[in-house]
Amino acid sequence: MSVPSRRPVILQVLPALDAGGVERGTIEMVEAITRAGGVALVASEQGRLVPKVEYYGGRHIPLNLGDKSPYAILRNASRLKSLIATEGVDLVHARSRAPAWAARLATRSRQARFVTTWHGVHSESFPGKKTYNSVLASGDRVIAISHFIGDRLMRDYDVSPDRLRIIPRGADTRQFDPDCIRGNRIQALVDAWDIAEDLPVILMPGRLTEWKGQTLLLDALAIMTREGWSNGNWVCVFVGEAPERSDFPEELKALVETLGLQERVRFGGHCADMPAAMALSELVVVPSLKPEPFGRVVVEAQAMARPVIVAAHGAAMETVVHGETGILVPPGDARVLAEMIVATLNASDEQRAAMGQRARMSVLAHYTTGAMQESTLAVYDELLGTSLSGVTDHMGAEPQPDYSLTA
Repeated sequence: MSVPSRRPVILQVLPALDAGGVERGTIEMVEAITRAGGVALVASEQGRLVPKVEYYGGRHIPLNLGDKSPYAILRNASRLKSLIATEGVDLVHARSRAPAWAARLATRSRQARFVTTWHGVHSESFPGKKTYNSVLASGDRVIAISHFIGDRLMRDYDVSPDRLRIIPRGADTRQFDPDCIRGNRIQALVDAWDIAEDLPVILMPGRLTEWKGQTLLLDALAIMTREGWSNGNWVCVFVGEAPERSDFPEELKALVETLGLQERVRFGGHCADMPAAMALSELVVVPSLKPEPFGRVVVEAQAMARPVIVAAHGAAMETVVHGETGILVPPGDARVLAEMIVATLNASDEQRAAMGQRARMSVLAHYTTGAMQESTLAVYDELLGTSLSGVTDHMGAEPQPDYSLTA
């Protein structure tokens, strides 16, 4: 398929534009598409990131694409087909399953090419789930956000190498740069979280859900205290929101009381300035109980030159070099996690700084937003015969501040 000599029109579809890795990836590609000379459209429900679409030169089209019912998917397919025709869309990029099903049906006539990105783990825990997942493996090109996901797509969904593209997510090193964090931003968090001056901070960023491992970290902190491995001269901050109608936050707070950690634990909720939160921390812990498909906060913490302690499964095995750019621990092992936290806190400032610098250099070499943007534009070029990639340097953009948690 060859696109005429006009600005190619790229439509991204997803359920909504709130905080999260899928949403941030969408905004990052709006920026890349428009700076490369294309037209960037996004169809989704409303959300806190909608203003970013227009800030970066794109256009948001309100559509409820998250409804999973067959009727809703058929209805949305009709709406997308009309939108494709009206706007002259050349390529549809789907990032979530229900919107992908609607987009797959809307592009069957080949009026527009179809690209998918597989962002999540997407279990196959009940009959029919694999079929539902399979739409994200059906694109003309299928983007996997890590080799961990790419291997699964080839093994379980028969995605051939000619269609599969491995494009890791990345950190926006314009925002996640330790040299750009002013003291007033850090002080604002110290005040908000009621942290005593010069108290080492253990930071755990992530949604408050069971599989992220907050309970495991609390168990590790209790072991540290009970065994006398630390003098208690630290505070742990959990940053992140919970899903609606979740009882998990209250369960965590009750566990803090039971373990006697009230004076040492803070729940920060949604943090609008994650670079400052990471700059405030002595180390960042990501103890996920299930494999992370990528784990953007791990890379963002490394971009901030912070030591990371991460569960050794999923894409963490790609983004963390044990003992060099971070520490990998056995998943679910609270005692080893406690030992590594204590060892990191007890290391010298020079040792922590050296690990942090190696981590940042690794991110700059392999896991930047700019690299992700260019690689994705190259996928569009493959299908459309355009020359979007290499047209502009993403680092030249003056970013609008957006420091939210993007786990």
